[in-house]
Amino acid sequence: MDTGSEVSRAKHMKTFLRLAVLAVPLALAACGGKDDLDELALNDTPPEVLFNEGLSLRAQGKLRDSTQKFEELDKLYPYSEYSKKSLVNLAFLNYSRGKYTETVTAAKRFVTLYPGDEDSAYMLYLAGQAYFRQMPDITRDQAVTRKAAGAFNELIQRFPDSEYVPDAESKLRIVHDQLGGKEMQIGRFYLKKRNYIAAINRFKTVVVDYQTTRHVEEALFRLTEAYYALGVVNEAQTAAAVLGHNYPDSQWYKDAYSLLNKGGYEPSEDSGSWISRAFKSV
Repeated sequence: MDTGSEVSRAKHMKTFLRLAVLAVPLALAACGGKDDLDELALNDTPPEVLFNEGLSLRAQGKLRDSTQKFEELDKLYPYSEYSKKSLVNLAFLNYSRGKYTETVTAAKRFVTLYPGDEDSAYMLYLAGQAYFRQMPDITRDQAVTRKAAGAFNELIQRFPDSEYVPDAESKLRIVHDQLGGKEMQIGRFYLKKRNYIAAINRFKTVVVDYQTTRHVEEALFRLTEAYYALGVVNEAQTAAAVLGHNYPDSQWYKDAYSLLNKGGYEPSEDSGSWISRAFKSV
């Protein structure tokens, strides 16, 4: 046997096996495409460099490229101080680009990870604004409107001294008006169908939860109307009396008074009624 030949063949086999093993990750990398290779090439880029590049792109008005840079930083260095700053930028950039779902995602993640951070107030404000911009018309489901209310309320409660609170309060009044309007729309539908209990529940929501909106006057009249139709006269009288006490010049009060008067009744407040208690609690 040629020992030299055996040794040579063994060396060739080891070399072949080593190259074959190396070829597998290279082939997989090639299958991953250019984007994966680019990402791998940036793995060693310091986070401060990526962050500054993102800021530079943002300053140049290249919002999409800036967004991608901050997303890359957040992916490569999660939970770092630069990732934290990137989330703030991502929320702002996505909001600026009209990417409201992405805005909420970044803002919620920030608030979850850093609940006591001073920027959490800004993140809640941006989340509220993103929901606010997506509010549908009054005829549609108001789930997004309720989410806007939730974000603004959380901001006001957790960060009452924040510079964003005044605008949040202003937006919240609009949100409440829309939610109250939706309850009125459904209540009127039930009233028209003579489903008085269901109608009363909707008008009650307006009186209790959205009492400072423009819908409360009509809600009190509709309560007068619905209770009177059910024969619950004392509650009808109370609704009319509370309406007249708080809005004496309202056309709704005149209509309520006329409705009761036709049956020989007048507005008369029962202090034990939920309607009376609801107004006294404000």
